[in-house]
Amino acid sequence: MVILEEWKQVLFRLIEATIMLAIGLLVTLTILKPIYEHFEIPFLGNVWVNWFGVSYLFFVFYTVIGRFLLCKNSELFKHRIKSVLFWLFFVGATYVVFIPFIKGENPF
Repeated sequence: MVILEEWKQVLFRLIEATIMLAIGLLVTLTILKPIYEHFEIPFLGNVWVNWFGVSYLFFVFYTVIGRFLLCKNSELFKHRIKSVLFWLFFVGATYVVFIPFIKGENPF
């Protein structure tokens, strides 16, 4: 039964990642692209970097909401919130999404 529980967790995490990537792609193409173009920032280059940044930002918001509002006792969310790497990636994703506004171009 332990193996079945581990498979459930793996499947849950895989579904989470897939949904976050899909939402991130949708938001990147329908919201972020027009915002960049409105500020005359060309939406060119390795746009997948922006896509992953947006996806990870949604993943962070999902984790924070899940930890503090939905599943307060979930070990999965507790471990994520306490992870230093989780927050370092959050800083990186924030940089990736917002640095084009400072530089005036997409540096990726």
